[in-house]
Amino acid sequence: MKVIPHDGGFPLPLDTPPMETRAADAIPEGDGWQYERKWDGFRCLAFRHGDAVELRAKSGKPLGRYFPELVATLRELPSRRFVVDGEIVISVDGKPSFDALQMRLHPADSRIRKLSAETPAHIVLFDMLCDERGTALLARTLEERRAILEAFVASANRNNIVLSHCTRDVKEARSWLGDAGGATDGVVAKRLDEPYQPGVRAMVKVKRLRSADCVVGGFRYLSNSRQVGSLLLGLYNEAGKLDHVGFTSTIAKDDRAELTRKLEAMRQPPGFTGKAPGGPSRWSTERSGEWEPVRPELVVEVRFDHVTGDRFRHGTKFLRWRPDKAPEQCTFEQIA
Repeated sequence: MKVIPHDGGFPLPLDTPPMETRAADAIPEGDGWQYERKWDGFRCLAFRHGDAVELRAKSGKPLGRYFPELVATLRELPSRRFVVDGEIVISVDGKPSFDALQMRLHPADSRIRKLSAETPAHIVLFDMLCDERGTALLARTLEERRAILEAFVASANRNNIVLSHCTRDVKEARSWLGDAGGATDGVVAKRLDEPYQPGVRAMVKVKRLRSADCVVGGFRYLSNSRQVGSLLLGLYNEAGKLDHVGFTSTIAKDDRAELTRKLEAMRQPPGFTGKAPGGPSRWSTERSGEWEPVRPELVVEVRFDHVTGDRFRHGTKFLRWRPDKAPEQCTFEQIA
């Protein structure tokens, strides 16, 4: 795929950053809010000028080569000059699959073409930065931009170009946070009267959070310290083996010394009898691959936001110890 120069005639610069979100614990209420589902995909600005199509990630990196089916669809549209904001999503068995998205980030074009045929992506659009004439809409209100976007998606009439559902009913938005099966990642609230603000955290994000009881199968020390930095968490699989599923590092400073002594007294391999922690990976923000195994006796309740590939996508939040819970009760059924 040819590289489009910065001045390739697109309605906006290709390094335009998308509008960002700021986290909140509760969905904002009152007049003037629009609510949308937070999709579990790759944020993307899609640019078109004539036959040239560019997909740009939130980081600014090109995504087009990884999703050739979307590039082809956008190039086929009768609208020849536009910029839209959305989320690239791949569904597997009716649910968004972040694993399937990650698999697309592959160096071999033949592999990407194979996956694009087997698990085609779609783009969920929720904003429009330039209309079909290339006119910038950044100064327009969300209410105005949404009406233009709805007309754009309707005229596109493509199965893999989807309009993000929205509501102004806060009760409906709250119901999305309780959705079973993890269809969406949370709720995004936007002001109807505000312009599009590239790079500004002008939207409010409330994530769908759940909790699970996990077994502590090991721990890591803090960098340059002999105090515990994080607990390594496990769940029992169907074969009765303890699989490593993530970590929690939200340990109160005043509790670290006593907890370190307790864990050091429990050190005993293997810690995890199934999948064990490895070194740094795309799943972890921890710098060290070194960890200490402990007897699988302690149970902790943690809060998590999303599960991908039988692991917590991000670090979890420590909630409480569960001395009333037997380790064997901590199974994958909790996060299915």
